[in-house]
Amino acid sequence: MKKFFNRLLILALTGAMALTVASCGGGKTNDDNSAGEVDPTTGSTIVKVMFHVDVKSTEGQAYKKRIEAFNAAYKDRNIKASATYKARSAGAAGYETELLNNQVSGTLADIITFDAPNTASYAKSELLYDISSLVPDDVKNDFFSLNTYNGDLYGLPIQESSAGFYYNKKIFRELGIDVSGYTVDSPWTFDQFKDVCAKLKAGNVTPVDMRIDATKDEMATYLLYPFIYAAGGEFTSPDGYTATGYFNSDKTADGFKFIKSLIDAGYTSYSIGATDFFDGRVGMYLSSGWTIPDLDNKYKAVFASRDDWGLLPYPKSVTAASATGSWSLGITNNHHTDKSAAKELLLWLISTESSEAITTATGMIPARKSVNTNYAEGSPEYTLLKQLETTGRERPVTVAYPTFTTCFNQVIAALGTGDVNSLLNTQADTLQSEMNRLKR
Repeated sequence: MKKFFNRLLILALTGAMALTVASCGGGKTNDDNSAGEVDPTTGSTIVKVMFHVDVKSTEGQAYKKRIEAFNAAYKDRNIKASATYKARSAGAAGYETELLNNQVSGTLADIITFDAPNTASYAKSELLYDISSLVPDDVKNDFFSLNTYNGDLYGLPIQESSAGFYYNKKIFRELGIDVSGYTVDSPWTFDQFKDVCAKLKAGNVTPVDMRIDATKDEMATYLLYPFIYAAGGEFTSPDGYTATGYFNSDKTADGFKFIKSLIDAGYTSYSIGATDFFDGRVGMYLSSGWTIPDLDNKYKAVFASRDDWGLLPYPKSVTAASATGSWSLGITNNHHTDKSAAKELLLWLISTESSEAITTATGMIPARKSVNTNYAEGSPEYTLLKQLETTGRERPVTVAYPTFTTCFNQVIAALGTGDVNSLLNTQADTLQSEMNRLKR
């Protein structure tokens, strides 16, 4: 837990340094061209973009192909894209720390990928550039969601996300567990979810991997926050500056207590192996769309076809809620004041062609509504898309989001042995202190 606190301090200090540098006009490099560096051979303006994935990954290769296609198409227009791939080897927080360090040193790329919940924080610290006037209205209207802060646009999603419970159909059939009636239109309840877990445990199967061990980065927050909304809770006030009375409210506590009840009953644990579900030792696995390609193409010994696995929606308590929000593209507030070349690359990377190409590689939902999906009713992709459209709720919009996700993870990491109300009171105080600092 000390690691989370240390990381929080690093992010806060780095962010403060970035604001200081920006206000003093510092952080400037030797490259003073208003639109970007110029290729001495071709005379093309170079637009630098930084992606958050390994270039060798499936997603990285999809970006690489789109960059190559851009350079071919814009060769005669004297604009050239130059991509850097910074894999999140230390988790999302490591990538985000690097972005803040780049802001301090004045080395921000012209375009970056960033996790959508950080929009408010990055906009307020002037890491991101307001692109409201750069993106046509018809393009904005074609997205399921937009990355806005105070009514201004700061980013557009590369792809959309939703999550649910992948389940081993063979195990369910063997144990006589029928979940066919649980759909997005008719979601199961918290109690029904626990009933299924109890049957799996009685059959000597670890019921569910809730990913409660994934607290070193954004994963646990992304997958687990809907349970709090489903219980009727909230994390912050609508303006994102009050945590007290929200993060530690009774309804919010009910959501965390549901997760704790699964731990206490032995339905999930912090020690489930990363591949235990894929090896057939766990009944259910909470994850997003990126798991679909893995199940379709790997682990054939257990999941030979889609007859062997399925996807269930999030369960509900007082309301239905599901995860949403994914990585986005934005133009940075770096020292290149002419954003025209960066605009061309941004619009290319968020085009319908790019959205289709990238989501085909990742298994995620296209960010743009105009991409032709044609998902078969009842398919995993159909379930994810329908959840996105009907029950998807974003993580809290607050300039203190980096602190929020750290506080959330602190609670999840201590649920096994801690008292929920005490944990929430402590973290609500921490989050409120940061909100008070940022509001000044």
